[in-house]
Amino acid sequence: MAENDGDEWDGQGVEDDSSAVMRAVSRQIRLWREAAGMTQVELGSAIGYGEEMVSAVERGKRLASAEFLDNADPVLGAGGKISAMKEDVKQARYPKKVRDLAKLEAKAVERGAYGDHNIDGLLQTEEYARALYAMRRPAFSEEEIDRYVAGRVGRQEIFERRPAPMMTFVQEEVTLRRPIGGTMVHRRQLEHLLEIAQLRHVVIQVMPTACEEHAGMGGHFQVLKLQSGEAVGHWESQVGNRLVWDPKQVQVLEMRYGIIRSQALTPRESLALIEKVLAET
Repeated sequence: MAENDGDEWDGQGVEDDSSAVMRAVSRQIRLWREAAGMTQVELGSAIGYGEEMVSAVERGKRLASAEFLDNADPVLGAGGKISAMKEDVKQARYPKKVRDLAKLEAKAVERGAYGDHNIDGLLQTEEYARALYAMRRPAFSEEEIDRYVAGRVGRQEIFERRPAPMMTFVQEEVTLRRPIGGTMVHRRQLEHLLEIAQLRHVVIQVMPTACEEHAGMGGHFQVLKLQSGEAVGHWESQVGNRLVWDPKQVQVLEMRYGIIRSQALTPRESLALIEKVLAET
């Protein structure tokens, strides 16, 4: 399995601004609890969580969920001040580099992506994404896995954006056949691809393994065309990912992607292949 999985720039173990948000939220919850004269056990019992979870939140080891904040607010008499932190917590839940990518995607009118080792992040089911992150080496903690999965699933809101950006994907045939997460996760992922492909602003193509001519041997990348008229590339390797803003380099990626699409199966042929692989799974 490749070290990068198609979405986020390398930043494992690097603290970002979300850590400051976590500390601030944790401190506020602890201060409100102490002011209310409640123990962690009492607060947990009152809002439906165990003492261990309350302790983890107050120590900044776990990020409070929206439900946690909403339930704690009236119990602690915060008058909406704790609930008001939900938006900050929502943003902090995603690693900064995932948030940065999502911001670019939010400005995109077109996105083209070539994937060579696993299903593109925007097309992944939550189960598939979780299985990928669980295989990451060095290993992520459960909290890190939760965070990255939440970030990936959150980015998929782009499919419901209006006006809808045009999105095209070219997936290597091997990414359809590799049973990430086991048979049932694999089947649900293939079914999800067929569902997403029905959206009018989404085109999924497959690059067959038997194809002799291939312009994408350099690996996974994507090209985003922004509302401003700018284009930006996103390229990754084993040891890190980077954005490509230089127009000449972006042109190279655009050229390669155009050739890749021409070499791949047509959308109709691609869906037929996905259906075939699903029937064999």
